[in-house]
Amino acid sequence: MSAMLRALWHSRGFVRSSVRREFEARYRNTMLGAAWSVLHPLAMILVYTVIFSQVMHGKLAGDSRDPGTLGELGRYSYSIYLCAGILCWGLFAEIVTRAQNMFIENANLLKKASFPRICLPVIVAGNALLNFAIIFGLFTVFLLGCGRFPGPVFALLLPLLLLEVALALGLGLVLGVLNVFFRDVGQFCQIFIQFWFWLTPIVYPAAILPPALRALLVFNPMAAVTGGFQDVLLHGRAPDWASLLPAALCALALGALGLRLLRRRGGDMGDEL
Repeated sequence: MSAMLRALWHSRGFVRSSVRREFEARYRNTMLGAAWSVLHPLAMILVYTVIFSQVMHGKLAGDSRDPGTLGELGRYSYSIYLCAGILCWGLFAEIVTRAQNMFIENANLLKKASFPRICLPVIVAGNALLNFAIIFGLFTVFLLGCGRFPGPVFALLLPLLLLEVALALGLGLVLGVLNVFFRDVGQFCQIFIQFWFWLTPIVYPAAILPPALRALLVFNPMAAVTGGFQDVLLHGRAPDWASLLPAALCALALGALGLRLLRRRGGDMGDEL
């Protein structure tokens, strides 16, 4: 692990330039440029707000953990609840989705250049975080403008963000290595991510679920992470750290498994690709 981190540090220039190059390439020859990174999640948020704000009105009446109170928090309560969940999920989904194809998409680079393979997931995470920073910065301006900025507790988003990135990178690294040798993994992941989104309390609060289904959320690490974002941004309170422990353990397990797979099968990737 220490050797891998040292190799990553020595390749920091390569990582930094790759992140910049990919970000510029994504919006090259587009009239709106980086504005597209805002418009895509904004369109999703607007659709869900229009569709679900009326459907959920009677169900969202202060605390997203308790039935029937979210509406009492103010006119922007559901929008903030929804934005917190979607922005959190969007970062996770982007890292996982891109990481599953990172070795395949960089096949020529892997064959021709010698560099630490761990650089690729870091580049994926760097690009996703850059996009996240743009849209989340605008969301923060919205919170300030409508008087709903949570105050000092806002700083608690940093450990939540680190946990989410670790979880996404661990899962993405496992899927990325497996996808090189079993291409069905990538196809399955795209479907699974869609189901996972709806199995996570993002457009609806966990409190409206039947008790039996609510108890199963402990097996969904992203439910606790998105809930933490919603606690900070909507209620201005610290996350339930105990509920995040399974997500942290899952991130550690996936990270260890992903690094083990990368060490054992990294040398075979060139031949397989």
